[in-house]
Amino acid sequence: MMAMKVRNYALKNWQTLVAVLLVVTSVTLTACKKEASGDTGPEHLPVVQKGDMSLVSVDKPNQFPLVAAEPYDAPATLDVTGTIFPDIDREIPVISLASGRVVDIKARLGDHVQKGQLLLKIQSADSSNAFNTYLKARNDETMNRKADDRAKDLYAHGAVPQSAVEQAEDAEANAQADLKSAEEQLQTLGIDKDHPSAIVNVYSPIAGVIVQQNVTQAAAAGVTFSGSANAFTVADLSSVWVICDVYQNDIPKLTLGQEARIKIEAYPNKTIIGHISDIGPVLDPSLRTAKVRIEVPNPGILKLGMFVTATFQSLKKEPFALVPAAAVLHLHDRDWVFVPAGGNQFRRVEIKAGDMFGDKQEILAGIHSGQQVVSNVLQLEATLEAQ
Repeated sequence: MMAMKVRNYALKNWQTLVAVLLVVTSVTLTACKKEASGDTGPEHLPVVQKGDMSLVSVDKPNQFPLVAAEPYDAPATLDVTGTIFPDIDREIPVISLASGRVVDIKARLGDHVQKGQLLLKIQSADSSNAFNTYLKARNDETMNRKADDRAKDLYAHGAVPQSAVEQAEDAEANAQADLKSAEEQLQTLGIDKDHPSAIVNVYSPIAGVIVQQNVTQAAAAGVTFSGSANAFTVADLSSVWVICDVYQNDIPKLTLGQEARIKIEAYPNKTIIGHISDIGPVLDPSLRTAKVRIEVPNPGILKLGMFVTATFQSLKKEPFALVPAAAVLHLHDRDWVFVPAGGNQFRRVEIKAGDMFGDKQEILAGIHSGQQVVSNVLQLEATLEAQ
């Protein structure tokens, strides 16, 4: 019995030893395979270097003649954005001198009005009071005129002294002054003395556009009833202001009276010429910009609040480059030229194009004078498409 237990125990130990040896052998073989293949770490993907997209290659670069950019001195340009505002010297408030209640509005915000056009009607007690004052002044003047005539007649017959005549003349003069004042009051309120009414008409003082409206139907007008004395604001938009923000480093390039070319996105082929009328003396503390005001004649297309681009020419000339117009590639609202990059390659370079001078294109930035470019970019583009 003891011998059987010893045999079973030895068998179990032998099975355990065999299992351990199998595990060790498997690990060793795996390590040897990795060492033999040279893979001692995680798998690495190959890195693909991306080429320079601005470089192009051609088979025969000699087929594309080069030309050197010519030197050219011209005033530098400064482009800034601006906003259309009314000229405050051409803004006229429409004031209601009569206080009362608005009973009829004949014009609205944004309407074009003519000089003398009826804008609104106001029911006002001021008109009744003014007409009552006028009637009393007229009656007093009539009575004093008769008294003056009577005093002069009596003096001529020796019935009254000279002092009586003088007193009558003074009373008549005072009555005439009161009557004239009452008539002017009616005229100021817009009341016809021959056709009096409790309704006061308010007219436009100039021709223009209503840019502000402070009254509504049945609202109070004037100041007596806490209404708005300024019922409307009419602006003459035949000339407007363009207000621009110019950085402090660019301010020395500008001067009063300097010409500015105004471009509008809605009318890309339209250029309006204006002139600088003011350069703000105070800078914005956060942006370090100054307000520059340009007076611009309005051909009828400029709207208040519209964004525009103002272009100024610098007071002194700077060196630029000129290249043939055929050397410039216009693509997606951007301009490019091709310069030699060695061997059979050319590099595409973005530029900032300026004005045209005959068949020459002004280059404001991107290349310098003397630098070589491909003289005919369309020929190069056609060859690249054919490859």
